[in-house]
Amino acid sequence: MAPQTSPMVSASATEVAPRKIELYSSEYYWTCALGGVASCGLTHMGVTPLDVVKCNIQTNPAKYKGISTGFRVLVAEQGAAGLFKGWVPTLLGYSAQGACKFGLYEYFKKTYADMAGEEVAKKYQSAIFLAGSASAEFFADIALCPFEAVKVKVQTVPGFAKGLSDGLPKFVAQEGWGGLFKGIKPLWGRQIPYTMMKFGAFENTVQAIYKYAMPKPKSECSKGEQLGVSFAAGYIAGVFCAVVSHPADNLVSKLNAQKGATVGDIVKEMGWYALFTRGLGLRIIMIGTLTGLQWGIYDAFKVSMGLPTTGSVEEKKK
Repeated sequence: MAPQTSPMVSASATEVAPRKIELYSSEYYWTCALGGVASCGLTHMGVTPLDVVKCNIQTNPAKYKGISTGFRVLVAEQGAAGLFKGWVPTLLGYSAQGACKFGLYEYFKKTYADMAGEEVAKKYQSAIFLAGSASAEFFADIALCPFEAVKVKVQTVPGFAKGLSDGLPKFVAQEGWGGLFKGIKPLWGRQIPYTMMKFGAFENTVQAIYKYAMPKPKSECSKGEQLGVSFAAGYIAGVFCAVVSHPADNLVSKLNAQKGATVGDIVKEMGWYALFTRGLGLRIIMIGTLTGLQWGIYDAFKVSMGLPTTGSVEEKKK
């Protein structure tokens, strides 16, 4: 009798190649959106203590005079738990924002490049990056805005609420459902320039690193080296992001903390210099680190799903 082949042996002998995600398919965009959830939700939640201090410096500078003073006052009055107030709306809000930001950026970037044609898209690639990121962020901020409104209120108004579950109904009872979106225009003013810088500076920095700093082309770099480039380019982009978007960040914090306040009221109260500089040092540290980690996590997720890292580059001529 001929020996029978074990099913387990035959299965291992004919290994099935893992299915690849087709670039620019609907599955590709959904995968990028999931990468955005991991990238933005987790990182923003992780820097909640910095965000709590920053928001309080912006809304009550007489009490919270600086970074170290802010931490000391918050811990003395609210304990260590006070540094993590608002972490739930932060996680949920920035997860929703991240899904739209990254998923829609990939979609709009491809769509606008196809509309422009290969030659024009290559010549004006920075314009494609900026237009794609601005379009994506417009929708991402609509998803973020309600969570951001509750988060700032919880973090900056003592005794308002413990978190999202009690903060959201209380906010709606006081200001109505429309109040959740009263900060949408300043949020667009903060986030759209921020995101345009985040994606435009990142894409161009990636190209510059591979062109001038790496001794070999991207195709010959290991995945670890490519992810290192993603983090470095992300951090550099984050510093520019913080500076560009900071005035609007001050406006958003003050508007959500003060019921009935308008943009004109806030500018008059703060003055232009304070609007551009109050809390900027802490925000540069926070946003630089945050943006570097976000790009690292996003590209690591893409690599884990069998996709290439972000940033197209021309291979060096040998």
